[in-house]
Amino acid sequence: MGQIHDLADRYVDELAALDPTSATFIGIAGYDDRLTDLSLDGYAARADHDRRTLRELTGLSPQDEPERVAQEAMLERLELSVAHYDAGETTSELNVLTSGLHDTRMVFDLMPVVGEAAASNIAARLASVPAALRDFQRTLWTSAEQGHVAAQRQILEVAKQCDSWTDPAGDDFWPGLVRRVAAAAELPDSLTAQLWRGAEDARQATTEFGQFLRAELAPLGGAKQAVGRERYQLASRYFLGATIDLEETYAWGFNELHRLELEMVGLAEQIAGAGAQVDDAVAVLDADPSRTIAGKEEFREWMQHLADRTVAELMDTHFDIPEPVRQIECCIAPTSDGAIYYTGPSEDFSRPGRMWWAVPSGVDTFSTWREVTTVYHEGVPGHHLQIAQTSYRSGHLNRWQRLIARTSGHAEGWALYAERLMDELGYLADPGDRLGMLDAQAMRAARVIVDIGMHLELEIPVGNPFGFHPGERWTPELGWEFMRGHCRVPDENLRFELNRYLGWPGQAPSYKVGERIWLQAREDARARHGDAFDLKAFHRTALDLGGLGLDPLRAALARI
Repeated sequence: MGQIHDLADRYVDELAALDPTSATFIGIAGYDDRLTDLSLDGYAARADHDRRTLRELTGLSPQDEPERVAQEAMLERLELSVAHYDAGETTSELNVLTSGLHDTRMVFDLMPVVGEAAASNIAARLASVPAALRDFQRTLWTSAEQGHVAAQRQILEVAKQCDSWTDPAGDDFWPGLVRRVAAAAELPDSLTAQLWRGAEDARQATTEFGQFLRAELAPLGGAKQAVGRERYQLASRYFLGATIDLEETYAWGFNELHRLELEMVGLAEQIAGAGAQVDDAVAVLDADPSRTIAGKEEFREWMQHLADRTVAELMDTHFDIPEPVRQIECCIAPTSDGAIYYTGPSEDFSRPGRMWWAVPSGVDTFSTWREVTTVYHEGVPGHHLQIAQTSYRSGHLNRWQRLIARTSGHAEGWALYAERLMDELGYLADPGDRLGMLDAQAMRAARVIVDIGMHLELEIPVGNPFGFHPGERWTPELGWEFMRGHCRVPDENLRFELNRYLGWPGQAPSYKVGERIWLQAREDARARHGDAFDLKAFHRTALDLGGLGLDPLRAALARI
C-alpha cells in the first residue's frame, strides 16, 4: 500500500487517542478505560486533526485505483467534517439519538463485562462520566451563546431521556450496568464497591445534566424546529455523501410513497379478501397467533434464529461471506427509546457485529410479519454484511476505510436496498412478510417528504396524490398527522421517529435516497456490462470499495 493508505492508517491511530469513546465503538482495543474529551478544546483538537490530515491528503498522488478510491472517499468525508465543525454544528449537536451525552452512555453497551480486567475498565470509565458531562454542558452553553443551539423542544426531549435512564422504575441504566458486570464474574469487594460508586456518580451526573438542559439550555433553544435551507443542505450532504436536488427529491418522495401504497393495497386483498384495505390486512395479520411472539427474550431468540438462517442460506450463493462475518448477535438494548440499530464488530472480531432493539417501555408483544424485513436490514444482507465484511478486508482496504469510512446514505441506503433485494430473491414470498417490507419502505418514503418539507417549510403540493392539506406549509404538527396517516407504527415509536427527524435534519431521508442511488448504480452497471452483468459480482465489487460517500461510490463504480 502507498502513501495514501499509510496516511489513512496513521489517522486512525491518532483519532483513537483523541477520541477513546469512538475507539471502542469501532472496535480498537486499548482505550476502554477512558472517555472522549467533550470540552471545546477537545472538539477543537479533533477538528485540527481533520484539517491537518486534509492538507496532507490533498498533496498526495494515488499510485493505483484502490488508492484513488480511498483518497476520494477520505477527502469527501474530511471536507464535510471540517465544514460541519466550522458551521457550529459539531459542538452544538444534541438530539434524541446522538450527542456527546448519548455516546457517553451507549459506549458502555459495547464494552466486555466478563472478568476483572473488563470490570476495571468499566469502573475507570464510569469514574470519568461526571467530568465528561460537565465538560459537555460547558460546550453546549458556550455554543448556544455563539448562536449555535438545538431547538428548545429537542432539548426538553433529551432531558426526558435523562429521566428515563436514571429512573429506578425506568431504564435504571447505571445500576443495571453494574448488576450485569457483577453477574458476569466474581470480583474483589474493592472493585465491586468502586463500580457501585461510579454508577451512583454517573447516575447523579446524568440527573444533573437533565436539570441543566431544562433550566439553562432550553431557555436558549430555538422556538422553531425547522433549520432552514442552508443548514439543511449541509446536513443532507453530510449524511448522503452526495449533493441532491432537494425539491426534486421532495416531489419524488410523494410519487414513491403513492407507488408503494398502491402495491400494498394489492397485497391487502390477498391477505384479507377482495376489497380489503391495508388496515384490514394488518388486523388479520395481527390476529394470527403464528405471527405473534410474547416476551422480549423470546423475540430476541426469533431474531437470532432468522439472522443465522439467512446467513447460512445466502453465503456461497448470492454473497461471499467470510467466516468471521457469519456470526451476528441479536440483542435487546438496556434502554427503552424505541431505536433499532447495528454496531459493527471489533477490529479483531472478538466482539461480533450486533443488532440492537431498544424496546419501548410496556411493549412485550411483537408481530413477526413486521420485523422479518428489519432482520434483513440490520443483519444479512444489510448492515452486518456490509459493515462487517468491510472490517474484514484488511488485505484490500486501509484502516480508515475498514473502521471509520461510513456515511448514512451508503450504509442505510444499502440496508434498504438489501430489503428490496431479499424480495427479488424470493425471501419475502409470504404476503404478510412482504407487506411488512412495503410498509417499512413506505415509512422511509414518507419521511423523505416530511423531513425535507418540515425543515425547508415547503408548500404541500396542491395536486399531491393523498389530498393532504394542499397548498399549506409544513409544520411539525402536519408532519405528525401525515406520518400517522401513512405509517402503521405504535404512537410511542412514531413520536420518537418524528422527534428524531426534527433534531437530526437530513438523516432520515438518507435511507430512501440512498437506496435510490444504489439502485441507479446497479442499473448503470447493468447498462455498461450488458449481457455480461453479474449481480453477485456487482455486489462483491461495490462492497469491496468499503464505506464511502455516495458521489464517490458512483464515481468509483463508473470506472469499473
